[in-house]
Amino acid sequence: MATAAPSAASRIAVVTGASSGIGAATARRLAAAGYRVVLTARRKDRIEALAEEIVAAGGSATAYQLDVTDRAAVDEFATAFRTIGVLVNNAGGALGADPVATGDPDHWRTMYETNVLGTLHVTQALLPRLVASGDGTIVVVSSTAGHGTYEGGAGYVAAKHGAHVLAETLRLEIVGQPVRVIEIAPGMVRTDEFALTRFGGDQDKAAKVYEGVAEPLTADDVADTITWAVTRPSHVNVDLLVLRPRAQASNTKVHREL
Repeated sequence: MATAAPSAASRIAVVTGASSGIGAATARRLAAAGYRVVLTARRKDRIEALAEEIVAAGGSATAYQLDVTDRAAVDEFATAFRTIGVLVNNAGGALGADPVATGDPDHWRTMYETNVLGTLHVTQALLPRLVASGDGTIVVVSSTAGHGTYEGGAGYVAAKHGAHVLAETLRLEIVGQPVRVIEIAPGMVRTDEFALTRFGGDQDKAAKVYEGVAEPLTADDVADTITWAVTRPSHVNVDLLVLRPRAQASNTKVHREL
C-alpha cells in the first residue's frame, strides 16, 4: 500500500532550545530532511544566524525568540500556526551538582521550569495544531537522568524524571489521535555548553565530566537519532530510545582511559 505524501503542514518542525547543542544540530538535520524548521530559543542572535545558515544550505528555516517558561509568550507563538507536523521539546538543561542536603532551591526551580513546565507549555499550546495536521509527532528530549539516579544530580534527575513521565502519560492520553509521542533519552553528550552551564562557567569542572572518555556522544549523534525516529513511517512510534556512548554502561559506570 503506497504511503501518502506528507502535507505541507506536516513538514513544519518546531525545535525549542535551538540556539546551540542538540537543538541546533537537530534543526540542521530536520532541515536537511526536508522540513521547514522553526527555531526557538531565548538567544535571538544565535537562532537568526542558524536560520541564515540553514537557508544558505538550501533549507527552510525561521527564527522566533521564545522563552518556553513564559506561558503568555508561548501562547502568542502558537497563534502563528494553524497546523504543524513536528515539535521537538529540547529546551532544558542542568544547574549544579550538589547533594540534596545542600542543593540550591533556585537551581531546582529553574531546572523544573525549563525541563518540565517549558515542555508542558509548548506541548499544550501546539497540541491542537499537531492533531490538526493529521500526522503529528512530539519529541521530548529527556535524558538517561530521567531513568536512573546518581549522586549530586537529584535536581536534574527529578526534572528529567518529570519530562519522562510527561511524555509517557501524554502518549496514553492521546492514543487514537494522529500524533506520536517519542522520548529520546541521551546519556553522556559532549557539547560546548551543557557541562559549562551546569558548573557556572567553571572550565575545569566541566572538563572533568568527560575526562578520559574517548568518544562521548556528540550533539549530531543525538540529532541523527531524533531525525531517524521522526522520519519513521507514521504508524511507527518510537516510544523510548536511550542512547549512550559505548564507554558509558550506566549513569555511574563509565570507562575512562586515564
